[in-house]
Amino acid sequence: MRYLTSLGYIDAIARAGSIRKAAEQLSITSSALNRRLLAMEEELGAPVFERLPRGVRLSPAGELLIQLIRTQVSDVEKLKSQIADLVGERRGHVAVACSQALLPYVLPEQIARYRRDHPAVTFGVHLRDRAAAEQALVDHSADIAVVFEPIRLSEVQVLSSVPQTVCAVLPVDHPLAAKQTLRLRDLSGYPIGLPTTPYGVRHLIDIARQRSTVELSITVESDSFEFLRHYPSQEPLVTFQIPAGLPSKDGVDGIISRPLDVRDVPTGNLYLCQLRGRTLPVAAAKFAMQLEKSLLEP
Repeated sequence: MRYLTSLGYIDAIARAGSIRKAAEQLSITSSALNRRLLAMEEELGAPVFERLPRGVRLSPAGELLIQLIRTQVSDVEKLKSQIADLVGERRGHVAVACSQALLPYVLPEQIARYRRDHPAVTFGVHLRDRAAAEQALVDHSADIAVVFEPIRLSEVQVLSSVPQTVCAVLPVDHPLAAKQTLRLRDLSGYPIGLPTTPYGVRHLIDIARQRSTVELSITVESDSFEFLRHYPSQEPLVTFQIPAGLPSKDGVDGIISRPLDVRDVPTGNLYLCQLRGRTLPVAAAKFAMQLEKSLLEP
C-alpha cells in the first residue's frame, strides 16, 4: 500500500541510525530521503529524529511514531496474508529470530517442510542472541523467536517451552565416549570449550560450576557454537550444546554427544515466542504451530 512508503522510509532511517545509510539501502539519494523526512516532521509539528554528529536517533515524538509505523506495517502484512488464504493460496513473509542451535538442523527442516505445502511463503532467518531476539519481537523485525534460556522481557509471550538437557560434545575416540551420561567431575582434567556469557548453555554451565567444587580447565571460549561443535574433531576438547543443535546420530563429523547429569547441570528450556498481544499474520501463525508441534514431538 503506497501510503506506507513514506512511513517505511522513517523506519529505515531509525533502523540504520543514519539518513545516508538508509538512503543507500533504499537506493535513493540522501537529499531526497531528507526531504521526505522534513515533510513528515512538518506535518507532525515535531522533529522525528535528533540530529547527531554521526547519524540520528529517534526523538520522543519519533519513538511514538515508530511504534505506530511498525504496528501498521504488521497489520497490513496480516491483512494481505488473510486475503491470500481466502483465495486458497497462502502468501506472506515469516521473519524468525533464533538462537544458533536452531540453524543447523531444526529450522532448515521445518522451513523446507512448510514451503513444500506453501511455496509462495518466504522466510527471513536471523541469528540473534536471546536479548536481541526478544528485542526483535518488540520492534516487529521478527514475527517469532526461538531462544534458549532465559526469557526476560515481559512483552514476550511464550507459545511453547521444550526441556533441553545440556550435552557434552566430544570426539568419538575420547576417553569419556564409553559413558552414556556424564557427571561434572568426569570432565575434570580435560580441556573444555565454553560459549561466551550471553548464551543460555553458558548460563547453565556457570550455575553448575558455582554449585560444585569441581574445577574445569577452560581452554577455548567462543560465541560460535558451530566452531565449538567442530573443534573436538581437532583435539580431545569437550564442548557443550543442547539436543536441538546436534545431529540425530553420533559420529557425524567425528564427534558424539553425551547428556550431562541433571544433578550437576540443570535442564534448560527452548522457548518459542511471539510479541505479547500481537496477532500474527496467517503464514507466521501457521508456521509457529508447525514448529511448536515439531519441537514437542519426542
